[in-house]
Amino acid sequence: MITKIRIHGRGGQGAVTFAHMIAMAATYDKKYGQSSQAQTWDRRGTPIEGYARIGDKPIRERGFIMDPDYVVLLDPTLVGGVDLEAGLGKHGVIIANSDKSLNFEHQASYVDATTIALEKLGTPITNTVMLGAFAAVTGLVSLESIEKGVRNMYWY
Repeated sequence: MITKIRIHGRGGQGAVTFAHMIAMAATYDKKYGQSSQAQTWDRRGTPIEGYARIGDKPIRERGFIMDPDYVVLLDPTLVGGVDLEAGLGKHGVIIANSDKSLNFEHQASYVDATTIALEKLGTPITNTVMLGAFAAVTGLVSLESIEKGVRNMYWY
C-alpha cells in the first residue's frame, strides 16, 4: 500500500523540503519513500505543492498527487485561493498550520506552527514544526526518523 501526501505552502516555506524529509524519514523507518514537486516558477511567496509517497514496497509512481490521503498546509493564507481538499477522499485528513479551525469538510488537525517556529527557531519557518505534527497525527513515520532526516539534509 502506498500513502500519498500533498503539501501546500508558498515558495520559500519549505513545502518541497518537507516532502523530501518525510520520504527520507520513511526510509529510516525501513519503508520506501519518494518525493517530488509540482512544476512551478518557484518564486518566493507563490503557491507551491510538494508530494511525498510512503510505501511498504518500492514506489514506481512519480509526479503530481491528485488523490492524496493526507494534505499538509504550511500557510493558512492559501485557504480560499487554492482548493486544498481537491481529490482528498472521504477518509482523507488535513494537517494545518493554524491557531483556529479553517472549516474544512474533511477531518483536520491543527497546530499553531507559526508561533512555535517563532518561539523555538526565531523565524516563521513552519515546515520543521509541521513534520512533528505529521508524525504525531499519522503515525506513518517516527519522530526519531524525522530528526535523522532533518539532520542528514542540513548537517552533513
